[in-house]
Amino acid sequence: MATEEGIVTKIPAPGKVLVSTVRSGACAACTARGMCQTMGGGGEAEVIANNAAKARVGDRVVISFKTGSLLKVMFLLYLFPILCLLGGAVIGNNYAYALQIDSSVSSAIIGFLSFGAAVLFVVTKGNKMAQKDVYQPKIVRILKRGEIEGPTQITNND
Repeated sequence: MATEEGIVTKIPAPGKVLVSTVRSGACAACTARGMCQTMGGGGEAEVIANNAAKARVGDRVVISFKTGSLLKVMFLLYLFPILCLLGGAVIGNNYAYALQIDSSVSSAIIGFLSFGAAVLFVVTKGNKMAQKDVYQPKIVRILKRGEIEGPTQITNND
């Protein structure tokens, strides 16, 4: 399980918080580092997390996500479309004679059609996966209560 520390900056919806984190050394090796919302020069990132610990705005928290779930998402996002592109190119090359066109043209057309279908599948599947808790980071611990006291407000600025 991967963990990161951050500060709760906003509560966008019930049960969710926006956590601002400073990119650590673990981010450099992460294949998903480009997917985080970066602010400014890229030293900070914002993550929407499940608020299992009932954190409030200003709290310093630890967020975590399951690495197994992350690996599934990375395979779906990065490898699956490339495998479909390559598979489509091979199929296009093998059926070029039956289609009576040049094998390069057939490979390119069927390869890109397969890639497009894979991207549509990834978008559809990704939207379904994003709704499941297992694929979302969550707050596991509050390290320090923030300076801001009083009731937390839910904002709908997005």
